[in-house]
Amino acid sequence: MDPGIMGTNPPVTVHPIEPSGGRPVTIRGEPVGTAHDLFDVLEFLRRANLPETDTAIDDPALIEWRGGGPQSWAESPP
Repeated sequence: MDPGIMGTNPPVTVHPIEPSGGRPVTIRGEPVGTAHDLFDVLEFLRRANLPETDTAIDDPALIEWRGGGPQSWAESPP
């Protein structure tokens, strides 16, 4: 991980599932969209020029998962 990218807090936060479905995602405190699966999270990472590999999903220096980990998703997108 590039130390210039990371600070003391992970730059990406995946928030708890919304009642309407999906999980809001913020990068460096800015909302970037709602993820309905891991592919959406990886796409947000790609757009922000952050590591977008499968191993990035489990990197606590990159992503903070709130309200459940990378396996917690709504039953179906809205």
